[in-house]
Amino acid sequence: MKMSTTRMTVAQALVKFLDNQYVEFDGEETKFVEGFFTIFGHGIAVGLGEALDSNPGSLKVLQGRNEQGMCHVATAYAKQNRRRKIIPCASSVGPGAANMVTAAATATVNNIPLLVVPSDTFATRQPDPVLQQLEKSDSLSTTTNDAFKPVCKYWDRIIRPEQLMTAMVNAMRVLTDPAETGAVCIALSQDVEGESYDFPDYLFEKRVHRITRPCAVKEEIEDIVKVIKEAKNPLVIVGGGVKYSEAGETVEKFCEDFNIPFGESQAGKSACKSSHPYCLGGIGVTGTLAANTIAEQADVVIAVGTRLSDFTTGSKGQFKNPDVKMVTINNNKYHAYKMDAVKAVGDAKVTVEALSASLKEEGYKSAYTTEIKDAKAAWDKEMDRLANIEYTGDDFEPEIKARDPRTIPEFVKLTGGLITQTAALCKIREVIDEDANIVTAGGSLPSCMQRIWTTDKRGGYHAEYGYSCMGYEVAGALGVKMAEPEHESYVVVGDASFQMLHSEIMTAMQEKQKINILVFDNCGFGCINNLQMNHGVGSLATEFRYRDENNEIKGDLIPVDYAKVGEGYGLKTYSVRTIKELEEALIDAKKQDVATLIDLKVIPKTMTDGYKSWWNVGIATTSVKESVQKACEGVLEGRRNARQY
Repeated sequence: MKMSTTRMTVAQALVKFLDNQYVEFDGEETKFVEGFFTIFGHGIAVGLGEALDSNPGSLKVLQGRNEQGMCHVATAYAKQNRRRKIIPCASSVGPGAANMVTAAATATVNNIPLLVVPSDTFATRQPDPVLQQLEKSDSLSTTTNDAFKPVCKYWDRIIRPEQLMTAMVNAMRVLTDPAETGAVCIALSQDVEGESYDFPDYLFEKRVHRITRPCAVKEEIEDIVKVIKEAKNPLVIVGGGVKYSEAGETVEKFCEDFNIPFGESQAGKSACKSSHPYCLGGIGVTGTLAANTIAEQADVVIAVGTRLSDFTTGSKGQFKNPDVKMVTINNNKYHAYKMDAVKAVGDAKVTVEALSASLKEEGYKSAYTTEIKDAKAAWDKEMDRLANIEYTGDDFEPEIKARDPRTIPEFVKLTGGLITQTAALCKIREVIDEDANIVTAGGSLPSCMQRIWTTDKRGGYHAEYGYSCMGYEVAGALGVKMAEPEHESYVVVGDASFQMLHSEIMTAMQEKQKINILVFDNCGFGCINNLQMNHGVGSLATEFRYRDENNEIKGDLIPVDYAKVGEGYGLKTYSVRTIKELEEALIDAKKQDVATLIDLKVIPKTMTDGYKSWWNVGIATTSVKESVQKACEGVLEGRRNARQY
């Protein structure tokens, strides 16, 4: 049988294949691949570059500035599109490829589809070592791209043209699988990238990958019903799987029908409405007083679409009822098995619906009376206090007590900043549009945001906290804006994270995408400084200070004008030192057509803390410092009281 073929290079075939991939979810068909992010180095400029230049099809070519940064944009874009659109990212061999490893790990941990296409060394090895080649004397087949193996859900290297076909089919298998999605790496040998081959035309036919809703089997539903129907004080945890399944309304109805409150993981926040009467807000280490109070007494925890990370479970110490039972609903069997849970493996929406039907047959209702309302009222009162914390001068006592006594008075004198972090976040929530998207990532800001931020826009809260990747923030805001251009995109980012990676500001300007960057400047890695000092360690290399006369990093604080940084890129910028100035800047920023940057001088140690949570950390069990010894006792007590696995 003679088949129809088209002669083209491997790179040309890759581009044509990607341009014909679609997904279908609940009967709606969406083009899966929207474009290609690239930073052209010698490994792809004349191979993949030629393919994207000569015949890109409908794929839009985007120019990144940092390989990690452009991958974060693509990850945020896919996440905000509920994993139904992607932007592949291509780099040269060597440092360009290595820069994408962190982003690949970030995508995999968060179960977000990210396709990376780094070039690789020559399959023939004729010119070895090529420019940027990592040479391993124990194996000439090992290259920089082998570093992607542990952080990707699928990895392949193309050393012959024929291999591209099965590699890409399997790449799509993983990228479109809700249970197994994450980063996929297809490494292209530089010489093979430009080789020609007679590819069968059926490779390039339109492919529709159906994202289905498998329901847990009847027996698993029955197992869960047996547990829940005996519960007096159950609690639901809403995870990211609820968001991707678009099951927020289903979970809300479930909680209404059975009088069950729900707490949210970072990934799950905004799957349901913050205003819902059964919503307790964030749960766990960065949870609210309401959620963690209810969690202490819960006798059954129903975890829907969550990985049950240490922050969500308080290092497995959050649920203090000695008889507490765990129930999981997850489309990933690995996550469903966690904490010895009674499990149901399936899509969140249809599985919760099936569970609801079975519980109604049992006539089930929880035993809560006023506990949910009381817990929410107590938290509302605390929220009001947090929103109104003001600097009062030398007598000011911030939320975080462990600190260098110089820090706050020195910061205020140096910067003139009089803003507290909690008051700033509450003011931002008050001023920006109700349907705006907010982005955050590693540091103290997600901790505060999980507690303080409220939104009724489904998907309006976009946090990367699975990998807690500092540097995701600015790129993430661009990805979110590209996914939902009709909504304002705001990002709250600490000064340390902003310094770490803000390269994609230039991409936002190039693409004329208006993002709003709020830099919370507290002169340091505030979150980790808290961790250090709350556990008896001194303030060591976590504040931004000059060296002192003893050559230690303990001198004066270092001021930075972030507004000038933004101004240099062409952003509309604002320098604010009071809540009133912040409000005025936010109002004016709404009127702008260009991206904006607000430089907030935020007093250190004014973030949220506590609320009946515990976090297991690797503290020194032997130390000459009495403060460390005392802190260690608390950690060890927590370990004794927490579940072992």
